[in-house]
Amino acid sequence: MSERTFDYIIVGAGTAGCLLANRLSADAGKRVLLIEAGGKDNYHWIHIPVGYLYCIGNPRTDWLYRTEPDAGLNGRVLRYPRGRTLGGSSSINGMIYMRGQARDYDQWAQATGDDAWSWANALPYFKLHEDYYLGADAAHGAKGTPPELLQDDQTQYRRLLRQQGAGGEWRVEKQRLRWDILDAFSQAAQQAGIAATDDFNRGNNEGVGYFAVNQRAGWRWNAAKAFLRPTCDERPNVEVWTSAQVVRLLFEATADGRPRCTGAQVRAGGENVTATAGREVILCAGSIGSPQILQLSGIGPAELLKRVGVPVVTDLPGVGANLQDHLQIRAMFKVQGVQTLNTLANSLLGKARIGLEYALRRSGPMSMAPSQLGAFTRSDAAQAWPNLEFHVQPLSLDAFGEPLHDFPAFTASVCNLNPTSRGTVQIKSPRFEDAPAIAPNYLSTEQDRKVAADSLRVTRRIVAQPALARYQPQEYKPGVQFQSDDELAQLAGDIATTIFHPVGTTKMGHADDPRAVVDSRLRVRGVTGLRVVDAGVMPTITSGNTNSPTLMIAEKAAQWIAEDAG
Repeated sequence: MSERTFDYIIVGAGTAGCLLANRLSADAGKRVLLIEAGGKDNYHWIHIPVGYLYCIGNPRTDWLYRTEPDAGLNGRVLRYPRGRTLGGSSSINGMIYMRGQARDYDQWAQATGDDAWSWANALPYFKLHEDYYLGADAAHGAKGTPPELLQDDQTQYRRLLRQQGAGGEWRVEKQRLRWDILDAFSQAAQQAGIAATDDFNRGNNEGVGYFAVNQRAGWRWNAAKAFLRPTCDERPNVEVWTSAQVVRLLFEATADGRPRCTGAQVRAGGENVTATAGREVILCAGSIGSPQILQLSGIGPAELLKRVGVPVVTDLPGVGANLQDHLQIRAMFKVQGVQTLNTLANSLLGKARIGLEYALRRSGPMSMAPSQLGAFTRSDAAQAWPNLEFHVQPLSLDAFGEPLHDFPAFTASVCNLNPTSRGTVQIKSPRFEDAPAIAPNYLSTEQDRKVAADSLRVTRRIVAQPALARYQPQEYKPGVQFQSDDELAQLAGDIATTIFHPVGTTKMGHADDPRAVVDSRLRVRGVTGLRVVDAGVMPTITSGNTNSPTLMIAEKAAQWIAEDAG
């Protein structure tokens, strides 16, 4: 068994891990190791935006997790995609740039007793790494407006920069195509009382409009490109190990009785390697991987650990609990007299057009995020804030990875932003090779079932507006025969699926919270030398897509880690 020593060991080269490797290695006197179980992000479909279709469900880029049979989904099992490559899930996700709502972060501040997590104190950490850009392809910095922007766009750009960052690593752009059917849906949503918006990221995301995306000039912009590539190229004090999986974390006894994390045992290149951390080990393996590694290392619910034969280091019952996710209900509508991707991609001529447009202009359907148009609204008038998010697509299919339907159609997927259902992630054995049991427990509360039923009614109300009438939309799935609360909730269990936003399994909280795994500075309770920095630390899920909030978390953690080392 070989042995290597570093100052910091980061486990997981996903969204948070890539940013942390960049920030911590900026100190040339600190040696940083970044460990990634997957391979390099040199697969071409990672970088072509529509390539998510070929990355999800692909063992080269996806962990291929599956959930346990879920009672709320009428016993169904779901695929549970998680990125397994440099860049992690930012290499296979929908590329949507979304901060969430200001109240999300104010709730975190209340849950932790630390105002550092309030919206006012979180916003500057989003802006630290953002590169928000409205125009065509041109480099620009934070000080000036890109000269090629039209006058109207320049005014909008200057206004946006008061809330958005520019000149950072995390590229944010407008989408490079529009669809008549999506414009009509937007108009219909406005007719149904949802105001138009040009920016979902001001702290209140209510409204309808096109999503901003993490792309650069028509290519996916993942965390590896943004934060890792310049780090590897320019800094000799950082190492990246790919195809290397953590077997378990290592601990030593200390005088104060709190075990200290000293490093990790890693399986790499067919051998076991002991990587030692002089300062800290930082788990960035995500809401599934981080609780799995903690439990395999003896940190978690003592009863579970004893049952599977793992020696208990610290009894932390919250490890793997509090799993939250956004469950999307996909309603599909056949249309007439308008182009959709179904019809365009189902002919050789259409496919040739799509390929040529991307090759020449880096635009068109191959530059598409999975969802182009978004809307945030309320499931009923009594809701105090927008609690629904729509992802609207100019296509329909039975499931991602399956063929498009052979008729023109669009899909309006809607999810409950604030689910009250809670699930678990638990190891099944002491073997690091074995996937954990993932039990989201979707629709396990009456409140979630009611919101599911109401959200389908909101979808139908939008589609019934005059703006869409000329395209004669007909509900293909779920079907107009389902009307009552019970019918619609049962139906949601039959057709709903994950939108890939698992969070909360290593949540932060007050010292007196028995389910809190980390404190407000993300240090694991009961041990020293160990933090968790990923979406798992969220006490409650954000009101939108979760990738960019994870970067904000990592940005804060990088500052705290440097301060603690100071």
